[in-house]
Amino acid sequence: MTRRSRSRLEPAEWYSVRPVRSMKPATYTCPLCGYRLHAMSDHVLIAPEGDTNRRRHAHLECVAAADLPGRPARPGLLSRLLGRG
Repeated sequence: MTRRSRSRLEPAEWYSVRPVRSMKPATYTCPLCGYRLHAMSDHVLIAPEGDTNRRRHAHLECVAAADLPGRPARPGLLSRLLGRG
């Protein structure tokens, strides 16, 4: 996937990342690449500094490529899913 526009994601010290998939017929715009993603596809929710009121839906590949700062305590879920932790 090629990036169209750079991040509309607000800057934060760290981001929480969790996988999500829904049966809801919705479409979201990835804040990292600007392309659309469907709620029924595998993707992740990212929340700046754990604030779920500011959460955004994003492509798993975009989040992995962006290397967003996470909590340093232990490998995050994204790292564990990708086999990096």
